[in-house]
Amino acid sequence: MTEERPAYPSLENRTARHRTLQAIGRDGTTTKPASGDCSDRKWPTYWITAASLLEWSDPYERIVDKENEPFYRWFVGGSLNAAENCIDRHLEERKNQVALRWEGKRGERRTYTYYDLYREVSAVAAALRELGVEEDDVVTIYLPKLPELPITMLACARIGALHNVVFAGFSPNALAERMQRLDSHTLVTCDGSSREETVINQKRKADTALASIEESLPTIVVDRLGSSHDMHLGGNQYDYDNLVEAFVGANVPPVPRKATDPLFHIHTSGTTGDPQRMTHATGGYLTGVAWTAQTVFDLMPGTTIWCTAGAGWITGHSYVVYGPLLLGATVVLAEGSLRYPDRYRPWEVIERNGVEVFYTTPGVIRTFMKWGESFPSSHDLSSLRLLGTVGEPISPDTWEWYYTHVGDERCPIVDTWWQTETGRVLISDRPGIDELKPGLVGRPLPGIEIQIVDEDGHELPPGESGYLTIDRPWPSMLAPLEGDRYWVLAEYWQAFSDPRADTWQYFTGDRAVIDDDGYVTILGRDDDVITIGNHRLGTAQLEAAITTVDSVTEAAAVAERTAGETALCVFATLEQGQQDRTAIRNAVADAVAEHVGEFARPTSVVFTPELPETYSGKTMYRLLECIVNDRPPTDSDTLRNPEIVGELTTIWNQE
Repeated sequence: MTEERPAYPSLENRTARHRTLQAIGRDGTTTKPASGDCSDRKWPTYWITAASLLEWSDPYERIVDKENEPFYRWFVGGSLNAAENCIDRHLEERKNQVALRWEGKRGERRTYTYYDLYREVSAVAAALRELGVEEDDVVTIYLPKLPELPITMLACARIGALHNVVFAGFSPNALAERMQRLDSHTLVTCDGSSREETVINQKRKADTALASIEESLPTIVVDRLGSSHDMHLGGNQYDYDNLVEAFVGANVPPVPRKATDPLFHIHTSGTTGDPQRMTHATGGYLTGVAWTAQTVFDLMPGTTIWCTAGAGWITGHSYVVYGPLLLGATVVLAEGSLRYPDRYRPWEVIERNGVEVFYTTPGVIRTFMKWGESFPSSHDLSSLRLLGTVGEPISPDTWEWYYTHVGDERCPIVDTWWQTETGRVLISDRPGIDELKPGLVGRPLPGIEIQIVDEDGHELPPGESGYLTIDRPWPSMLAPLEGDRYWVLAEYWQAFSDPRADTWQYFTGDRAVIDDDGYVTILGRDDDVITIGNHRLGTAQLEAAITTVDSVTEAAAVAERTAGETALCVFATLEQGQQDRTAIRNAVADAVAEHVGEFARPTSVVFTPELPETYSGKTMYRLLECIVNDRPPTDSDTLRNPEIVGELTTIWNQE
């Protein structure tokens, strides 16, 4: 007789508050919308409730302006300031509440209350103005996970400047390209950082990038390494701490921005191709992240959230900085690798800071699985009440491990789907409301309508895989600059050979399938498809089959092309202590043949300590394809583990 597993739990009594918040409109009526219900009667009035979470300098006149379809404008006529919403409006009730807890990789810790944040953001804002930064200028931020990063983002927002956060691991050429593309006015960087025991001279990289730009840009440098590193400031370069000291106590009134004005620029991660510039508008973006931070992550004043994403990616923007601070929550920011100085670090951070909401990637969870359950079980994780994942599909076995060994079978898991382009979560379970189905991302959130369509844009029935499309606009959608609209239109709105002229339809580039209950399973990017014979196979489908094998914790499937034919190659990581690799290799090949078909049996199964992954948690397939097809690896700047590329090349050549 098998033991019956208990139903996955919901979030106790506080769900009643969320049901009310999701339903109440400006007129006080309380009609609860069904998930994904986008009837003309309700759309776009869903967003009135979401917008009420913000403080507006001027009320908006129209929810949405359709004049420039498909590039809709939201909350037309309204104005507000992002920094004021994240900081100033909280001061009366919670100025002494902790807003940010920072954990340095060398054991340092800093705590900022909302009042501390207000003072330093104001000082940096005054310093930026002194350096000539004006409204609509672009400030590029090239920093690792330091408190100065979100502080500078908010300082830009305070004075109406746009921030452009560039991942600190990028090369000088990548930094220069992103600064020039946006005509950056000012750069903010630091003297250096460290990757485990290796010191990275961040300022040298920044100086190299600046040397390739014709004009001299004001540069603010954060002293991260202290007396252990001699930092030299050149002309037009300024020490961050000296500037803060000079301007502390400055009164910098927040600049009201039109809801349709841009808030920031950001670049896509470039896992499958060249990164692209994205722009998000102030009112729609803030509305989207505030509402989903509350609805999906159950954040409220004082809730402590740790999202492991870097602020260089959209997840960091939305759920490390803006979403939590808009709601008066407490953010944990942890610098460096989760495995340094040892594998106990993630659980020490959760225990020490009383983390309630933990949001990470399936790739990170698979790493935890490889380490073993003894690490989380050695710490008190009882503060956790909600877990989340983002970045790629999570397999049912990974979901179960996360639920059991991190959440102690009591914390709901929100498996979220969204993109840099969407600004915020669009598809997810709602804790306390929706049934949890391991491996399924959930249903569209209220106000979001989706379809699964074929190559011609025609809707497919439940159970059939196709392209995931969004069929109604949403406030936090990308708001491209005039110069970007041509390629954005081609990329996202002209994807089908015969689009229906009377239908607004956003092409996500992801393949998915929907079940009879409306739950979505993400199969992977359309780019992540391998054609073997006449069969098009999604990498997610193949990898789900591979990870059914005991001992295999994660896998990546790529195509090897030789003599006009395509063969399937598998890179797999194993649990620690697994020695019988021949048996596991055979089991992997058999699993693919059983779950997918004999035609897909892999010709190569390569074992690797880890896969190449970006800091946003995505496997870099194009690097693996370069390795198996004997091409020079492409730019690996976005990798959290760039050293693995050379190691994988050696392993492949020895196979």
